Amino acid sequence: MPIYLDNNATTPLDERALEAMMPYFREHFGNPASTTHAFGWAAEAAVDLAREQVAEAIGATPEEVVFTSGATESDNTALRGALRPGDHLITFATEHNAVLDPAAALARSGVEVTVLPVDGHGRADPEELRRAIRENTRLISAMLANNETGTLHPIRELVEVAHERGVPFHTDAAQALGKVPVDVEELGVDLMSLSAHKCYGPKGVGALYVRRRPRRVRLEPLIYGGGHERGLRSGTLNLPGIVGFGRAAELAAESLPTEPERVRGLRDRLWELIRAGAPYARLNGHPELRLPNTLNITFPAVPASDLLGALPGVAASSGSACTSAHPEPSHVLRAMGLSEEDATCSIRLSLGRFTTGEEVESAAGQIVRAARELRHQRSVA
Repeated sequence: MPIYLDNNATTPLDERALEAMMPYFREHFGNPASTTHAFGWAAEAAVDLAREQVAEAIGATPEEVVFTSGATESDNTALRGALRPGDHLITFATEHNAVLDPAAALARSGVEVTVLPVDGHGRADPEELRRAIRENTRLISAMLANNETGTLHPIRELVEVAHERGVPFHTDAAQALGKVPVDVEELGVDLMSLSAHKCYGPKGVGALYVRRRPRRVRLEPLIYGGGHERGLRSGTLNLPGIVGFGRAAELAAESLPTEPERVRGLRDRLWELIRAGAPYARLNGHPELRLPNTLNITFPAVPASDLLGALPGVAASSGSACTSAHPEPSHVLRAMGLSEEDATCSIRLSLGRFTTGEEVESAAGQIVRAARELRHQRSVA
């Protein structure tokens, strides 16, 4: 199998999370909403524990955690649940499509939408946000960590600007959990989207943090039909997935004292080796204020599609997995000021919990050789 360097697309399921899930496929198969017998009680207890685990990982209370099918549903619930025609939404040009697409849909239904630019590193400007807020601004949404470059927004400063005007703040933190500290009280956010499969949990499950105190955020649900999850997300709960998410979130929080530094060392070694062999390569995103696992690199004159195709031994990507089927250059890199050509010559390498030093050495050699050969082919063509 290729060396896996696409952990921002998805992470492998941690064996410990899988072990926690297994009994809930067979022995403990009850419906958590069945409150009249032991099967339902056991399922409900498992969900309660998972809710506590997720809440503790982000500094929330269990009552503030709503389970969903993933961060995309959480993003949609936050935006579409909070806004009505005539309201004003502010977001940023480098957001994931899980925010930009519902924002565009809301604009078609009568919500006013402002998409603010970012600087050359992909970071938002709190002063620009302050100038954009209006009397009818009802929500501001900015991701904690960018999925393509790893750049971290100054969320705390942005939240302070929002709260000066009494505007609730939503952040998509899907890429952040387990990589950087995530604490809803320190950040001050009112809504936060999470995804299990970005932190070594199962696919198809996530959560939306909804602040209750001191400012309760009121949302309209997207899905009706039973009043599950305190009325915010109806439907029978994905019991094994939720159990796996709870355990994965617990493991992510436990790993924070050591794992980010280990991965950062491997990431920096990978960049060092690539730069040594391909000095023309350029790093995209903030050089310091970014996720410890992410490299977004432009290889001038080397189309990313060609480079990735020449790397059968390395699993990497040119950007978000959700847009990999589309040939357009990354909207994230374009918003940061890269030319269309440079944006199409950029790849993302994202390391993870199971990446080894030997894999980094091997991957760097393969990437440098492939980039060198492709540049040579273009120069003699």
